[in-house]
Order: sequence, then structure tokens, then C-alpha cells
Amino acid sequence: MRILGISPLDKNTTICLVEDGKIIAAMGEERFSRQKMHSGFPHLALQELFTTYRLTADDIDYVAYAFFDADTEKQMMQQSQQWYQEKMSQTSSKEIFSKFRNLPAYREKFFHIPGLSQDKLYMKKPWHMNLFYTLASTLNFLGNAIQQRYFDLWIADAFADHAQYQTELLQNLQKFGLTEKLVRFDHHLCHSANAYYTSGFDEALIVTLDGYGSGLAGSIAVGKNGKIERIHGMRYPVSLGEFYERVTSSLGFRPGRHEGKIVGLAAYDDPNILFETVRSFFEVKDGEVLYKLPHNFFLVRYLASRYPKPTVGSAFQKVLEDVSCEYVSYYQKQTGLKNIVVSGGVVANVKANQRLFEIPGIEKIFIHPAMGDDGCCVGAALLLTSQKQDLKPYELKDVYLGPGYTEEEMEEALKQEGLVAERPENLPKRVAELLVDGKIVARFNGRMEYGPRALGNRTIMYHAKDPSVNLWLNTQLKRTEFMPFAPATLYEHREKCYKNIQGAEYAANFMTITFDCTDFMIKQCPAAVHVDKTARPQLVRKEVNESFYQIIEEYYKLTGNPSIINTSFNMHEEPIVCTPFDAIRAFKLGHLHYLAMGPFLVKGEEV
Repeated sequence: MRILGISPLDKNTTICLVEDGKIIAAMGEERFSRQKMHSGFPHLALQELFTTYRLTADDIDYVAYAFFDADTEKQMMQQSQQWYQEKMSQTSSKEIFSKFRNLPAYREKFFHIPGLSQDKLYMKKPWHMNLFYTLASTLNFLGNAIQQRYFDLWIADAFADHAQYQTELLQNLQKFGLTEKLVRFDHHLCHSANAYYTSGFDEALIVTLDGYGSGLAGSIAVGKNGKIERIHGMRYPVSLGEFYERVTSSLGFRPGRHEGKIVGLAAYDDPNILFETVRSFFEVKDGEVLYKLPHNFFLVRYLASRYPKPTVGSAFQKVLEDVSCEYVSYYQKQTGLKNIVVSGGVVANVKANQRLFEIPGIEKIFIHPAMGDDGCCVGAALLLTSQKQDLKPYELKDVYLGPGYTEEEMEEALKQEGLVAERPENLPKRVAELLVDGKIVARFNGRMEYGPRALGNRTIMYHAKDPSVNLWLNTQLKRTEFMPFAPATLYEHREKCYKNIQGAEYAANFMTITFDCTDFMIKQCPAAVHVDKTARPQLVRKEVNESFYQIIEEYYKLTGNPSIINTSFNMHEEPIVCTPFDAIRAFKLGHLHYLAMGPFLVKGEEV
């Protein structure tokens, strides 16, 4: 049985091909269109899939999509709004306004944050906006009226988006001859399916957390013997995803794209300064969560106008961890399950994943590598597979599921771009020597990664000894980041570098969780260790990516250090490179020292 999975069209549209429960290919439209977080029908990715595997519409049995039709989704939104209003009629939001009328004093301090100057620490607004933020955050009647107004607007806008993308989906499926094969699914069940069926755990507690999907913003399910049974739904607008989007936007970053910057900033200040204020948004009791005034985003903007970005970000990060862990912990105790699998946009937050893994009773964790809505294509396809045939959870060998290119194609691209390439007899050793020599080496090899992380095939490498690299290399690539680059570490040396990693090794293959670092790691790899002494590693196994492993192994032989820096091969606000021409362009624009493309090595003009 051959299933084409398509993720929601509203952002980072991704497709996959699943045959009898195995993922054959998965690729995001952004990699082909070169539009970051591409929204809309995946024309280019689908054409690539059909061409590569010589498929026609007749070869596809089903098309699986991770949302219901627009009218059903609207009905679910309205039911969620009615549920929320009934809940709020039984409680009070007065505590929030009281907290905001009595905000804690703050003494201005100096922050040393690479990439963020002191004058950019505050969100300075005109006096009239500050006045409105104050009123909307301290006057009960006004704050509640804003909540109601913007909830109504959200439903109208969300329904319009669903209707637009539904039309686009149906029209384009018709062009490909696939309309009659469409099967729609509950959004959060798709998240549950991609986490459970690729976990390798027969039994697991399944957790999903995101912004919105089919009336929910989160769920708890039990996976057992290849079946998924939901036991709780976190009804919208109780959305930890939107909670974190609010702070991302209020601190001047782009929601849905730059949440990782907040995770990085959060480590630079004390979360307890604003913790009680921000925690007042939530009530958590007996496995139920209530998020008060989620659509009054002026509350967050008020905080952002009065406190530095790290102070606000740190409080939101701690509250996210606190609420999600309390929610999950309740159901872990109820079920007694020791394995946890998670998916959804919220769990792109690698630090929160560490906290989930640290919940007492949890022994193993897995995060689906494409945890956001891009991974829903895989979830929908696997969910449909499970309904048609017996499907047991299995481990992914790797996620190199995108297109690959032949040596001839690479060589031709290099020639067309006027680049002179050598072909070293021992390329891994040569690259390792360059890294020891302080050179930046971009790597383009094999099939492209599925999901948001570069995992060695579309990667920029550097040694991990220089902590200043996070500023100067990001500047060179025209990026603004506040987290260190991630380390790629030889699997055999994982316990030498990271604490309490047992039970999370599989998740760490895909760079989806942080760990506290050992003294060895802190000393040997300061460029990969954050100010809170954590790192987000990719564990590299020889049997998974032999050529990448050999580079790190050769580097280890020369230095005694089993980790190198691995950052994605792309320029600022561009997708990770896909084709040889994309790689050459980014290599030139980034003024990188060397490009290792397949068996070829190219020296940059800067060397």
C-alpha cells in the first residue's frame, strides 16, 4: 500500500511517501521553492517525488492530510470557544490583573549576549502605546473585552485560512489526479501517530503540544500494541504553542519561526523575577489546564515594554516547562507508563524536552524529528496505514529522506559555477585536518534531511574550542541567534560528554533534546555549551552516516575531542540547502573556507 502524506498547507508544507508503513521519502517544499517555511500546495516537492520514484497518480492508493475540512474545523473552533467561556464563567481572571498592577521592581543590569546589543534589549514603544498596554493589562473589564474581541477575530481568520487552503489543496490534487484519494484526519492524532509509530516503543505515553489543531492544542494518548487511544484533549485556546508565540512576537521576533531565539535568551536571566506573574495565566489541576486571557496579547507586550528581553523570555520558558511537566506528570502517574513520545510545534523547544524527560517515572523519551506541522504528513500516512493493516512501532535508522545527487551532478554544478575541485584520497581525514586548523567546512553529501535539523548531510562544520564562533560565524552567515551551535558527537563518547543521557540516546540522534554537560564537555567544547551548561547534541553512529562519522572520528584521533560544531548549511532566513547549486551559492555568500561536496573538496576565495 502506497500513501502520499501531505502536511497542513499553512506553513512549512511537507510531503512524504509511505509504503506499507515504511517512510520512503519526506521533503519540505521550502527546500525547492527557497521560501523559508513555505505555505501553500507543495508543487515542486510533489513533482520531485513523482519524478524520482517514477510515479503517477495510479501508483498512489491514498492521500492522507492532517486536517478536517474547513467547516468541521470551524465547528470545532466554535465549540472550543463555548467551552472556554463556560470555564471562565466558573473562575476569575482578577488575579492576573492584580499581578500586573503590582509588577516586581527591576534594577537595570548589563547583559553580555552575543548578537544582541544593549540598546536592543528593550522593546521601546511610543507613550500612547505604553498607555494602552497598561490599561489593557490592569483594568479587568477592558482586558476581558479584548480577550473576547480577539478570540472572535481569531476564529474568523482561522476559518478563512482553512477555507483558502482547502480550495488550494483540492484544486491542485485534481491537477495531479489525486482528488478522489484524499483522506482527512484529526490533526493531533497525526502528531500522535508520527511520535508513536517511529518511536520503537510498543507501549508509550503519547504527548502532543502545539498551537491549534482540530479543536485541540494538546493531547495525551496511550500507545500499546500498535494502537493509539486518546485519553485527554487539551482544548483550544489552552495553547502552550500560542503562549510561546505571544512572547516571541512581543519581544520583536517572528512567531512560528523564531521561538528558538527565546529559548536561547531565557538562559541569560533569572526566571523567578516574573515567574509568578506569568504563571498566573494558568491553572493546572487533576490533568486539566486552563489558560486565562490567551487572546489578550497586550499583557505580554506590557511586560516586554517594561523588562529586558532575557527577563521576559526566561519567565515564559520556565512557565512553559512548569505547566507542560505538571500536565504530563499527572497522566504518567495515572498510566504508569515509563516511555514518553512527543510531537507538536511546542516540542521544538529542546530545553522543555529535557524537563519532560526528567519527570519522575519517565525512563525513555523520543521526539519525532519533524515535530512541527511539517511532520504531520508522516503522521497522517502512518495513521492511515495503521487503519488498513497491522503496524507496529519501529525505530528510524535515519531521516535522510530527501533528494540525493550523483557525483556527476555535483561535478557538473561545480564546473558551471567555475569552482576548481580536488578529490582527496582520504576526504574525512583531510576535512578533520582542516577543522583542526580552524577552517570552516561546509558539507553537502547524500540525501537531504527530513525535518528542521541539519544532521550531517547539509551541514557547516567547525571545531568546538572557540566560544566566539557563535557570534562571528552567525554574523558571517547573516544570522542572529542566541543559542550556541549544536555539537555532533561520536555515539560511543556520549556519556563522557552529557549527563543523564541514558534513555534519550535515540532522541539525541536527531538533535531534539538538551542535556546538562559534563566538565569534560564544558572544557573541551565551549562553543557548543550554552550559558546554562547545556547542549543540544546529535549523536553520530557509524552505521547511520559513515562518512560524517569518519570525519568526527578522524578529528577525535587528532585532538582527543569527540565532538565538532554542526550548524545548518544555509544563509539567514533561507531554508537549508537542497541542490548542489544551492550549496555552492551559500558557500560563496557565506565566504566559507571549504566545501566538501560528495567526494570533492573546494577551497574558498577567503582561504
